[in-house]
Amino acid sequence: MVFSKIHIILVPLLNMGFSVTFVILYLFWIVLSGRFDYFHLSLGIIACAIVAHTSHDLLFQETRARYALTQVIRFVTYLPWHIYQIILSGIYVTYLALHPRMSALIDPHIIRFKTKLKKDLSLMTFGNSITLTPGTITVLIKEGYFYVHSIDKKVAEDLLTGEMEDRVSRIFMEDEGGEILSRK
Repeated sequence: MVFSKIHIILVPLLNMGFSVTFVILYLFWIVLSGRFDYFHLSLGIIACAIVAHTSHDLLFQETRARYALTQVIRFVTYLPWHIYQIILSGIYVTYLALHPRMSALIDPHIIRFKTKLKKDLSLMTFGNSITLTPGTITVLIKEGYFYVHSIDKKVAEDLLTGEMEDRVSRIFMEDEGGEILSRK
């Protein structure tokens, strides 16, 4: 009986998804706590181990353990590109907002396009990446289609190039073709 309880606790510790989740959480704990004494570091280990034990499968449910580290590395390399896109879009939206002919330049669109992404985590990452980029908001993801509001035609066209989707697809190792169905 005691062995089975220990087994239930220790099996996730050997899981790569648990390990990666724990490391991410612990690094986040260290950054946010700002305290580097033994008490706070050990409290962080305990708290992060408990949270990682109960939720590691949420982050890596569709991933084999050997691919988890690859996905984390690819995601970390995606972040600088996405931050750069956020800055560029922020500058463009600021330009639109401060332009004397703002009302003539802003031309809102709802675009609908089919995505090549299949995994829930891929869809969530792509949708959040769109929403984090100024000038676009993911309105709906339904049955393989994204509905996105864009502030003008240029922003919609930039999104429809598929570069962001391809980068998210690369993170989660999905390689199928998506197509644009309609623009409204």
